Amino acid sequence: MSRWTKALSEAQPVPYWLDDPNRPHPEPALTGAETCDLLVVGGGYSGLWTALNAKERDPGRDVVLLEGREVGWAASGRNGGFCAASLTHGLPNGLTRWPDEIHRLQELGARNLDEIEKAVARHDLDCEFERTGEIDVATEPYQARELRDWYEELQEKGLADGVEFLDADAVREQVASPTFEAGLWDRRGVAMLNPAKLVWGLKRACLRLGVRIYEHTPALTLKAYGAGMAVRTPYGSVRARKVALGTNIFPNLVKRVRAYTVPVYDYALMTEPLSEQQLASIGWKNRQGLGDSANQFHYFRLSADNRVLWGGYDAVYPYGGRVRAEYDDRPETYAKLAGHFFTCFPQLEGVRFTHAWGGAIDTCSRFSAFYGTAHHGKVAYAAGYTGLGVGATRFGADVMLDLLAGESTERTSLEMVRKKPLPFPPEPFAWTGIALTKWSLARADAHGGRRNLWLRTMDRFGLGFDS
Repeated sequence: MSRWTKALSEAQPVPYWLDDPNRPHPEPALTGAETCDLLVVGGGYSGLWTALNAKERDPGRDVVLLEGREVGWAASGRNGGFCAASLTHGLPNGLTRWPDEIHRLQELGARNLDEIEKAVARHDLDCEFERTGEIDVATEPYQARELRDWYEELQEKGLADGVEFLDADAVREQVASPTFEAGLWDRRGVAMLNPAKLVWGLKRACLRLGVRIYEHTPALTLKAYGAGMAVRTPYGSVRARKVALGTNIFPNLVKRVRAYTVPVYDYALMTEPLSEQQLASIGWKNRQGLGDSANQFHYFRLSADNRVLWGGYDAVYPYGGRVRAEYDDRPETYAKLAGHFFTCFPQLEGVRFTHAWGGAIDTCSRFSAFYGTAHHGKVAYAAGYTGLGVGATRFGADVMLDLLAGESTERTSLEMVRKKPLPFPPEPFAWTGIALTKWSLARADAHGGRRNLWLRTMDRFGLGFDS
C-alpha cells in the first residue's frame, strides 16, 4: 500500500453530501389507494424535476411522486455536483453522434442550465450554486496537443463561444499542479453545487406546490387500468392517467427498457477543509470544476467550505449488472485515488480525507440519455445519463412531459430524443466487452492516446465505455 493511504484512516464510508445534520426527515410511506393525474416514480433529480415542472406548467395538475427509499439517497445525492449544460455527455460525444443537430443541442443545453439557475433563485434552492465553469486539463504532452487541436476545431465549427484555451503557465495560474500541461476552460457551461442540497430543495419546492411525495414506497408493478395506469406498492396502490419513470439504473417498470442500461460504479473522496495556507498553495481562486483528459479520468472541485472532492478514474462494472449496496464501498479504489490526489497536489501532503464513497451510475451505449414511451403514450421514461445528469435530468423531465402530452416540440423533434442507443448484450458478452474496452482505454492512456483495434472498432459502431 502507498504511504498516502494513511490519509484515509479516518474517512467515513458515506457520501459527504448526505452526511448532513440538517438532512430532512422522509415523508411517510403510502398506505392505501391514491389517484392522480400524473404519477412520478423515482425521487432523484429526474423525478423531482418532472414533478416540479409539471406543476409549473399546470398548477391544477394532481401529481404524486413515489420514492423507494429516501429522496436523493442514490446518484442524485452522492455525485460530484457538476451541473453541466451539455445534454450529450460532453461536446465531443454530441458532435460525433449528432453533428447536424449539435448547434441546437448546445443552445438547448445552455438554455436548460440558465433555467436551472432561475429555478434555484425562484424556489430558494439553497444548494451552493456557483456558475464557475469547468477546466478540462491535460496531464500529458499529447493531451495538450489534442486539447489545442480540439479548441481549433471548435473555433472552425462556431462552437467555441465562452471557451478559452490555456497553456501550461495559464492553467497553472488558475490551479497550481505540476501535472497540468494545458487546459480548456468552459467559462459558462458548468455550475458547481451541493447535490444533496439541490435534491432536498427540489423536494421542498414540490411539496410547496402541492405534489404528494411518499418515501420508502417502492413501485412494484405497472399495469394498464381502464383509461390510465395502476402501480402497486407494498402497502397500497396508485391509479394515474399518466406515469413518468425516473428510476434510471434501478430496474425499469417497462421491462424492455432494461437492456439499454448497465450499472457502472464510480468512487470519490472528500478532504477535510483546507486551511488558508493550503488553499493558497494550489490557487484555485476562481473555484472551477476540473477534469483531466485521460480516458480513465478524474473529476475534482472545491466545496463551499473549501474541501476538495476527488473522484473518478475507476469505473467498475459488476458481472451480471447487479446493483448491490456492498459495491458502494471499495477500499482498493480509495487507495488508488488517494495516491493520484497527492500526485496532482503534492503541496497538500498531510491533508486527510474525511469521507470515501461510491455508487452506481446508469450507463448506456451512447453515454447520453435516451427517452421513450410505453402503454400507448401513457407512460414515459428517461434514463442513461452516464454520470452527467445533474443538469440534463431537468431537460429529460421536460421531454417526458412533452411526450406524455403528445406534443411535437423542439425537444421531441430531436434525433437524440427520437432514436435509442444500442442495447447491451446478455452476459457473458456484456462483461467481456466492457472489460476489454476498459483494458484498451487504460492501454491507450499509457501509450500516448493511441487507440487499438478494439477501440477503433467500437468508435466505428458508436459504442464504447465511459464513466
